[in-house]
Amino acid sequence: MHPVSGRCRFWLTLFHVHQKSLFANSPSNLNAHNVADHVRHLASVSGGESTRKCAEKALDVLKVGFSITKSHEEIAIADERKNHTYGEILHSSFQLSLLLRSLFREERLLSVSNASNKADGAGGNDAQQEASKTLAVYMEIAAKNEVVVVATERAKNVNILEGARVGIMGKPCAEFVAGMWGTWLSGAVAVPLALNHPEAELLHVLSDAGVSIVLATEDYRDLLEPVVKKCCARLYLLPSATSFHSNLSNTQEHGLLSIEQMEREIQKVSSIIRGEQAALIIYTSGTTGKPKGVVHTHASIGAQVKMLAKAWEYSPKDRFLHCLPLHHVHGLVNILLAPLFVGATVEFLPKFSTQQVWRRWQESYSNPETPANDAVTVFSGVPTIYARLLQAYELMDGDFQKSCSLAAKNLRLMMCGSSALPQPVMEKWEKVTSHRLLERYGMTEFGMGLSNPLHGDRKPGFVGEPLPGVEVLIVDDEGTATGVGNLCIRSPGMFSEYWNLPQVTEKSFTEDGFFETGDTVTKEGGYYKILGRTSVDIIKSGGYKISSLEIEAVLLQHPVIAECAILGVPDNDYGEIISAIIVPHEAAAEAAAAKWEPVLTLQALREWARPLLASYKIPQHLLVWKFLPRNAMGKVNKKDLRTSILRGLP
Repeated sequence: MHPVSGRCRFWLTLFHVHQKSLFANSPSNLNAHNVADHVRHLASVSGGESTRKCAEKALDVLKVGFSITKSHEEIAIADERKNHTYGEILHSSFQLSLLLRSLFREERLLSVSNASNKADGAGGNDAQQEASKTLAVYMEIAAKNEVVVVATERAKNVNILEGARVGIMGKPCAEFVAGMWGTWLSGAVAVPLALNHPEAELLHVLSDAGVSIVLATEDYRDLLEPVVKKCCARLYLLPSATSFHSNLSNTQEHGLLSIEQMEREIQKVSSIIRGEQAALIIYTSGTTGKPKGVVHTHASIGAQVKMLAKAWEYSPKDRFLHCLPLHHVHGLVNILLAPLFVGATVEFLPKFSTQQVWRRWQESYSNPETPANDAVTVFSGVPTIYARLLQAYELMDGDFQKSCSLAAKNLRLMMCGSSALPQPVMEKWEKVTSHRLLERYGMTEFGMGLSNPLHGDRKPGFVGEPLPGVEVLIVDDEGTATGVGNLCIRSPGMFSEYWNLPQVTEKSFTEDGFFETGDTVTKEGGYYKILGRTSVDIIKSGGYKISSLEIEAVLLQHPVIAECAILGVPDNDYGEIISAIIVPHEAAAEAAAAKWEPVLTLQALREWARPLLASYKIPQHLLVWKFLPRNAMGKVNKKDLRTSILRGLP
């Protein structure tokens, strides 16, 4: 066995073991047994086989953590508990990668053994005996509330886990990052799971992706336990990203690899893992159909983070305030992986809170001439977040408004995306904070494709120009290049496939390799404008193709309307007519209710809109709702919304 230089804190909890999994013969009381204390740390990883180099450098998203030795003491993640350095998270990630290799190794041993037994009728073989020895070690250690990374000698010779899927579910925290990096260092594929999905949707993702191990934070144990029981997966709690208060290079004191040693070991893994190897499966929002698993490679993720870091000038001096979900590109790539790539700090809020966001900005710049040491410099959100922040701003007293406004002006950059930014929100935000929000456009399939400039004119209602390396085409329904039509993109950040959907993947690309986004756009003065999803946002009425987003932007100027959604509903004469669903401002709704009057009528809305919209764009149907159903990224699922409306029509 390889000599072990020492011991380190490493918490692991096994919560569910499926009856067909590795621990099938374990005592039943281990199903929810806390196994927590120490782990012996393996001092080397596989590297014996000849390695294959490729043009795209794999694991680029980790480079700052281990190729810049001086950065290991810099803060990578700040969460509600503590600060975590790059060195700490990398150590935790590295150990997790060894654990994953060991677990998958044992799973393979038992699978081979069971298949052999069925074929030969034998009661056991060498593989079964080897696995049994491993199990015995686990059982013995579990009884002592201590876990050891078993099979350390075998782990040295285990190949990377190419293709194995690992689900990751956790509130925004350092442990989530360690889970992602540890999965990649093991060669497996990370599948981030949505925190707000019900059991049925989680089961769909886990089953569809073929996830065999789920890593999660304590908060989601109760949610995940019944799900993993149904899909033959195993659930583990993510180990704590322990803070080490001494220099991490002191291996004698901590029994850990030094930064220099770990750099060499991770470089070995990096040389084995190919750029075209799958790294990440993100499931789409499902706003226009059933969620699909989008497969990204190490090369495509690397291309995305480099592109964004350069375009938006991310630097180690930046501190990002993060309050977005981690199962979407916006929250995962744009403001987590890309900042970490350059050595910046990401500060997590457990969940979005208008009070906490304004407070953090105010704390950062209570003295604008001398910002706090932990001052926030970059913020990114969806349009709904900015609308909520403005609503909270309106409720502040005058002095507090002034203080918050002055503080917000000092941030370096504020960005918006994931859905169309209404122009009234953009203009009001600029008035309050002096920031014209940087709006950009992207999709799960390729990350970001278009962006307004960091330096230069940011046009309201437009998403800017192609990012470096991105090619763009606008084509009509026949595939001919045109000024208004379907947006097609070719990018180094492009996904490799839709998981288990080869025909859908093939149909999504043109013959020359452009991805058909399904969005209708136009181009003016070099800047692109998104008119909407071709399937739900483009209304075909009386021979016209009408952008629902354009109408929504106008209606939001109405003094009564706080939110709205425009849809096309079937009509015998026009093909489709325009239906408006509006959510009134609370004060307007209360005033109307006190008078026993409707807050807004269709006739009144049409009269108000006549000077602002062409006659064929004015809504012919109106619904007043208390709220619009939105997903975690603030998007309205118009496909479901349209179905709901049609059920209520005569």
